[in-house]
Amino acid sequence: MNVVVATLNAKYIHTSLALRYLKSFSQGEFDVGIAEYTIKDPVMSIAADLFSRKPDVIGFSCYIWNIEETIAVVDMIRKVLPDVKIVLGGPEVSYDTGEWMDRLQAVDFIVMGEGEETFRDLLRQIAGEQKYHFVFGMAYRKDREVVITPPRPKLDLNVIPSPHRFEQDIPSLRNRVVYFETSRGCPFSCQFCLSSIEVGVRYFDMERVKADLTYLIDSGAKLIKFVDRTFNIKREYAMEIFQFLIDNHRGCVFQFEITADIMRPEVLDFLAENAPAGVFRFEIGVQSTNDPTNLAVQRRQNFAKLTRTVTKVKESGKIDQHLDLIAGLPHEDYDTFRKTFNDVFALRPEELQLGFLKMLRGTGLRNDADKYGYIYMERAPYEMLGNDLMPFGDIVRIKRVEDVLEKFWNAHRMDRTMEYLIEQAYPSPFDFFQAFGDYWESKGWSRIGHQLEDLFSRLWEFLQADAPENLDLDVAFGLLKIDYYLQHKYKPRKLWWEERLDKKAWTTGLKDAALRLGMDERDLQKKAVLDRLTFDYAAWMEEGRVDRANPTALVVLYSGEEAPPQFVALPQPDGQAAAAK
Repeated sequence: MNVVVATLNAKYIHTSLALRYLKSFSQGEFDVGIAEYTIKDPVMSIAADLFSRKPDVIGFSCYIWNIEETIAVVDMIRKVLPDVKIVLGGPEVSYDTGEWMDRLQAVDFIVMGEGEETFRDLLRQIAGEQKYHFVFGMAYRKDREVVITPPRPKLDLNVIPSPHRFEQDIPSLRNRVVYFETSRGCPFSCQFCLSSIEVGVRYFDMERVKADLTYLIDSGAKLIKFVDRTFNIKREYAMEIFQFLIDNHRGCVFQFEITADIMRPEVLDFLAENAPAGVFRFEIGVQSTNDPTNLAVQRRQNFAKLTRTVTKVKESGKIDQHLDLIAGLPHEDYDTFRKTFNDVFALRPEELQLGFLKMLRGTGLRNDADKYGYIYMERAPYEMLGNDLMPFGDIVRIKRVEDVLEKFWNAHRMDRTMEYLIEQAYPSPFDFFQAFGDYWESKGWSRIGHQLEDLFSRLWEFLQADAPENLDLDVAFGLLKIDYYLQHKYKPRKLWWEERLDKKAWTTGLKDAALRLGMDERDLQKKAVLDRLTFDYAAWMEEGRVDRANPTALVVLYSGEEAPPQFVALPQPDGQAAAAK
């Protein structure tokens, strides 16, 4: 029997851990092939590839990001392979399963919940006596009626063979994300999350975990994302893995979802002292700092302790942090969300992801939607469109914040400029991103593409048009110049501003810079750009003072691929003796 398990990933670099679990659990009895595509691939191309494999059974792994595209593929496959058995599984079809079976007449079976054993047992029945009522944890059709069997008990995780030992995966490990889990389940009960439905946490054997990680690192993996819902819930277990990875990382990067307010001081001290810089990344779900909101969704969170953790990790300079917010939760209107945003932004995470509440099937919040006046998309991803406190108009405005936040903060293209604008020029970070997002939308820029210089020129256009009272345009322009120069590995051929040094100023500046930096003029001319700031950069950096009486000569040195650019700010020959790097 020819069996294929397939999924549509969000991006090519992603890999499906679920498919590899299904293959590993069934491989002793069935030869299971893996077929991975993306949601951007044409339906015809996917169907043609699956058709060429001549499957007897196709299983699709379904999530909110791929379900509608998967349905299109299933409908086409049913027409060109009328006898193939089609199985769906995954979190998106594990709830409201009867509705899915009624809607998707092309589907023969749906596997609900943890799928390894159920899928293996289903394959046995397809190949054998076809007594599907013996298979717990699935839905099937009998005489045009949908039958849903009793749920299956949870597996002992250590009976599942490793999903990481397939030779065909090795060539692509270096260029794709490897997903890895050390546990299943979550101890918390957040009512917007599917993990709240499963009671208890189960762990894989520690030695097995270490062996699989060693194999992946030895095989060339460069980024491993742990999918444990709360990696640090069991402190001793997490600490042992941290230590193992510190000792054996060999340049691989590891990302963890952690709960920050339960991170103990001794763990933070250990990481600050021992974690290699850039090897660990933390993803922290804050979601909201509004107490009534957290109470309504049964989310226990101590923001003071969370702040302590995020601050200590940031001060260590070892670990990048990605913090998540959710707009649209109960008891949070536009103003309280503004406060949540500013509370979290004050922690200055390397990345702040602003997401919108999704009313996932099976969650308590979806069941209580009427209680809070929710309206939401009927099809995946079920994003909320409004509730009794946050109407659709507010959601639209906050989406503009999300757009420019992603481009201008999370991308780290202009960190100096951003820090000035959010700290000094605007009343709060949220107010800056909202004003800029509104302007961005009014210009129609959300519907067109952007090159690097466009992002700088459009921010500059906005600042000139908006110009709040505390904004110094000279400072903003100077910082934008520095940030733009530092985004290049080689001397930029294109500048987004019109102002240029004239030939005489360039020649004089080149000679002066070469003399003060101890470099040959011709070498400096090849490797550097020269520019001028209208204020004393050193005074501004050290004292926050804008001194236009002492302008600054700016020199940016480029080393190509060998090293990032460096800039030196020198006082003009008639200025005070000062320099800053």
